[in-house]
Amino acid sequence: MPALPTRDRLGPEQLNTAPLRRPEWIKVRAPAGKTYQQLQRLMRAKSLHTVCEEAMCPNLGECWGAGTATFLMLGDVCTRTCGFCDIKHGKPGLLDWGEAERVAQAVKAMNLKHAVITSVNRDDRRDGGAPIFAMVIRRIRGLLPGCSVEVLIPDFKGSLEALKIVMEARPEILNHNVETVPRLFKQVQPQDNYAWAAATLGNAKKLDPEVLTKSGIMVGLGEEIEEVKAVMRDQRAWGVDILTIGQYLQPSKKHLPIARYYTLEEFSELKRYGLEIGFKWVESAPLVRSSYHAAQQVRALSIVHRKLYGESSG
Repeated sequence: MPALPTRDRLGPEQLNTAPLRRPEWIKVRAPAGKTYQQLQRLMRAKSLHTVCEEAMCPNLGECWGAGTATFLMLGDVCTRTCGFCDIKHGKPGLLDWGEAERVAQAVKAMNLKHAVITSVNRDDRRDGGAPIFAMVIRRIRGLLPGCSVEVLIPDFKGSLEALKIVMEARPEILNHNVETVPRLFKQVQPQDNYAWAAATLGNAKKLDPEVLTKSGIMVGLGEEIEEVKAVMRDQRAWGVDILTIGQYLQPSKKHLPIARYYTLEEFSELKRYGLEIGFKWVESAPLVRSSYHAAQQVRALSIVHRKLYGESSG
């Protein structure tokens, strides 16, 4: 399959550029079905948010139809203004300390084997909201023993103290997405810092060598494929075990434009390269997102952990 033409590197003047035609290999399943409707009612009844809905995830139909969802905590208003994200941003309200209990109750109601928890950024707080992550991990364990927990956390501005609060609750998977290459960081996520991502992922492994660490990259924002591979090498140097790579899809005209679509062959090449340099698991395809196939990852890799540490991490 030939590569589509690459547009010039992104700049502010490109925000109004006519969108590229979506290739035939990117097909999004519309959300529908009985399980999807049940999950939607459950989220509304417990006043919960999911990143699936708030960030307009293309896999919402597939995941909700299978009875899985990624819970969004710390409210639904983010303090950062990333150019790729459709979550609301602005000044958030007070933290809802009952949120962890409601999320845990929803996890129990869904009888999940693997729960994925993420949040907006809360730069209005020194701890970034880390205590609520710890609370929900512990409460899920109390209500549903045997359910593994994956947390997709903010960078907490590189704070070791905030990270320690989460790590002391011992999630099975600690996830933080790098999102893009260093050259595009300030354009794609202007309030983020590559060094904070490095500190978050590297320190997580130092604090708990048994934890599976995970990160994700979007492609198609104007980076070169060799820059992607350089970030992958950085992530391995930080001890990252699991990597997700997916195509950036523009949520609306006000968001950053798509510079180009990667081909299926390019996604396969990135997966091959990732496994070659030592990642334990690589998901690389157009519609891959951070929590895509998360349950399969933790089940498969827990076998490795049992061999390494003599016990199950789940």
